[in-house]
Order: sequence, then structure tokens, then C-alpha cells
Amino acid sequence: MRSTSKTILLHEISKLNSKLDQWNPFAWYKQMREHNPVFYDAEQDVWNVFLYDHAKRVLFDHQLFSNKKERSLIPVPRVNNRSNVNFSDPPEHRHRRALLAQAFTPRSLKEWEPRIQAIADELVADMEGQTTVDIVQQLAIPLPVIVIAKLLGVPSQDREKIKAWSDILFYPYERETFGDIADQKARAMKEFQEYLYPIVQEKRKHPADDILSDLTKANLEGEQLTDMEVVMSGIGLLGAGNETTTMLISNMFYSMLFDQPGIYQEMRADSTAIPKLVEEVLRYRFPVAIDRQVAQDTTVFGHKMKKGQIIIAWMGSANRDESQFANAETFDIHRPNNQTHLTFGAGPHFCLGAPLARMEANIALSTFVKRFADIRPVEAFDVTEHLIQSATGQSLKSLPICVETA
Repeated sequence: MRSTSKTILLHEISKLNSKLDQWNPFAWYKQMREHNPVFYDAEQDVWNVFLYDHAKRVLFDHQLFSNKKERSLIPVPRVNNRSNVNFSDPPEHRHRRALLAQAFTPRSLKEWEPRIQAIADELVADMEGQTTVDIVQQLAIPLPVIVIAKLLGVPSQDREKIKAWSDILFYPYERETFGDIADQKARAMKEFQEYLYPIVQEKRKHPADDILSDLTKANLEGEQLTDMEVVMSGIGLLGAGNETTTMLISNMFYSMLFDQPGIYQEMRADSTAIPKLVEEVLRYRFPVAIDRQVAQDTTVFGHKMKKGQIIIAWMGSANRDESQFANAETFDIHRPNNQTHLTFGAGPHFCLGAPLARMEANIALSTFVKRFADIRPVEAFDVTEHLIQSATGQSLKSLPICVETA
């Protein structure tokens, strides 16, 4: 069996083995906050923090908690090059991030808003006449992968291949099948690279108005990026650019059906409530975690942490910390500070694609509520039948819902 020494397995820390427990790990989060807020997992030599202030410190303090790490919970095969915004710290990180940041500014995204709206309009219109729709397969998956493909300058008709490669690359490792999963990831990475490489070469000869073209022209430390560095940047953006947003849109509909039934009508009556719903879903229903490497011996959290050890910030737990969010276990779109969640991270590594994900989610729901008068769960819905393993636990692979046309 291939070595797992550089890969951290989250489910072996949480001991949450059932699909349902991984989908709803929030009781375990609460238990850890109350009884083991700073927890050392001896089996994998990993520290874990569950409180809001602790998680935020880990994310912000790159001098104490570095993103240059030998081990990681990230399941994607790790390739460190000059265009990779991960596995680096400031000031190097700032230079790498600057290559991509311009494409994700509010001004740049404002230009993309009509194109994103047109994609959402088409996807929602295709649901017309149906009494039951699968909101994951018909909206949450296609919208973000089409958008990020267009943003990068990749043929959107290849979205099924792109999604398939991304799913494999983000699929979590299991100790018993580690070698097989690693082989699948290696094949997916090779196929993804071979797909993107000629596209990047063409962009270098004939640049267009897209991110891949911009990267071929970008200057870093006095040199242009190589074609393979642009390819690897594209893979990172194509993968991350659809994974989180798919989960966000899927979870929004799940929350409207099960976390606060009836709230859909509030979305229809008041479109200004939609961004609030998006933020509360990000706070309430994202079991996300991020790792860092301890950069120097420290007792900052009251325990002796050694240089070189890994520390995990469980942001999904931090987002339910009562010291930060009153009545944190209640789904409430009107809480005044729900946007202070840590789902997109914090500090220098705050998610570059957060503004795009928010825009897509808002457009998706705004477009949907204009077309459909109401939604309700399908009869005898069992969430465990609709889950698939994701990087941090379980996510929805499908979500059939009954719809009523407006």
C-alpha cells in the first residue's frame, strides 16, 4: 500500500464514519468546542482547533502558522510552482496571488454579471414544465463549471470532462484504498494537463479576453510563466472554481427545505433577503477545515506545539461558536454578523473566488425564485441516498425537489 504519511485523513480525527454523521458533523463540533477546543490527534500528529478566535488566529498568523507544509488534508496532488497561490506565505504569496487577483475584482466580475445571468436564465428555463427537478444536477453543478470555464477561456461544452476530473482530484483519500485513489488522481491530473496544454499554447499565440490568456502574458519576478505553470494554475482554478460554488448552491436549497422550511417564500417576496440567506448557509452548513504547519514552537493556545507539526482550523465549528454568533445552532438569515463566518478563510489566503461564488449563488437563487412559486421535498426523502464523499465529509450529489411554476 502506498504511504499515507503526507496526507491527513480528517475522518480518522473526527471518528465520524457514517454518511449522516459526516453530513451533519455539528454535534461533534459542539462537543469539541465545549470539551476539547484544542485537541491533539496523536495518531496523525495533528493539532486541531475548534473555536472562532483560535481558527481565525491560525488563518491570519502566517508567521506562526505557515502555509508551506510537508503534509496536508488537501486531497489534490500537490504541485508547487510559481503560479500556485497555495503552499506559500507572504510576501511570495502576494506576488503569486496578484497574477490572478485582477480577474476576481468586483469591477471585473461586474462585467461578467450579464453573462452569468444568461447562463442561469438558460438553466432555469430548461426546468420549465417539470414538476420535479434535481437542483444539484440541473443548476448547482452546471452553473459554476460553465462560468469558470468561460472565465478561463476553456470550451464550456467540455464541462462534463472538467467536472469529472475535478471530482476525482478532490475526492478524499481512504487508508485502505489509498494506492488506488492516488492512481486515479494521477491519471485525472495527467488527462487534465494534456487537455489544457494545447489550449494554453494557443492562448499564448492568440490571446483572448480570459484568465488563461492573461496568465500567458503575466510577468512574475521578471519572467513569464511557463506553459505548464499556466496549465497547473488553470487546473487549480477550474477545480476549486466549481467545487465550492456547487456545494453552496446545493446547500442553499437544502437549507430552505430542511433547516428553515418555508423561508423560500421570504426569498420570493424580498430579493434583498437572498444575499443574507447565502451568507447564513455559508456560516451554518459548511463543514470546512484548513491546515497550516506550525512554523515555530509555541504555546499560543495553551499547549506545547512543536515546529513542523500540522494544525487544522475547523472553520465549520468556528462558524457555530456561541461567543461569536448568538444562538449559533439556529439557522437565522437575519443575524447581524453572519458575514463574519470563516468559510472562505481569512487573512492573506482568503478565498480568491469568494466574490464570484457569492455572485453565482445570488444570481442562481434570484433567477429560480422568479420562475417557481414554491418548492417542497420529494416524498420520503432520505438524504443519505443523495450524498457523495467530498474533501471534508459528505456533499449532495443530487437533490430532487418538487417545484410549482409561478
